[in-house]
Amino acid sequence: MKKDLPSVFSNPIEKEIKNNTEYYYGSLNSKEEVRKKNIMEEINHVFASKDFVYKKQVKITTIDNSFNVTLVGRNANSLLTLDNKSIPISSIVDIEIIH
Repeated sequence: MKKDLPSVFSNPIEKEIKNNTEYYYGSLNSKEEVRKKNIMEEINHVFASKDFVYKKQVKITTIDNSFNVTLVGRNANSLLTLDNKSIPISSIVDIEIIH
């Protein structure tokens, strides 16, 4: 019970195809750092989460270093930690919730 498939006509390609020979890398010339995450959205996500009551453990990466802190609040331009430190939002590069 072998059925043969119908034959298909394929036109032979006799010319050279050069559709992938030109590349453009715009990011190599740019010296600006591209932010992949919106920091304010990440901060709002931390404070709006259902399990945030008073404090939340997060890992903050700033321009200079990275550290784990317990966030308890925020104001217009900084985050407040449990050990009475103030971290400027403008220096934050990334923020992650520690579970």
